[in-house]
Amino acid sequence: GLVPRQRSSGGKSQLGGITKRGQTYLRMLLVQAAKSAVMTAHRRDDRISRWVLALRERSGWQKAVVALANKNARILWAVMTRGEAFDANHVSAKPQGA
Repeated sequence: GLVPRQRSSGGKSQLGGITKRGQTYLRMLLVQAAKSAVMTAHRRDDRISRWVLALRERSGWQKAVVALANKNARILWAVMTRGEAFDANHVSAKPQGA
């Protein structure tokens, strides 16, 4: 519910609005946290802060905020479903045979 709906055809992608599905309060908290992180990313030198700064330069401030909120939501979901601690230095590996 944080990413825009995509309608694509013929190689041209069109992004729609962000849906209001899901828990509104949780969504608001994710976006507020992302706003704070994007505003202060220039003070930090971790991998996600560098990614946010590059994204903000390419796409603009608001899109960087929503992208970071979506990334955080996906990280939270993965941590909660797997029951493991968050590893900021984790690099996903390509599955064998793929």
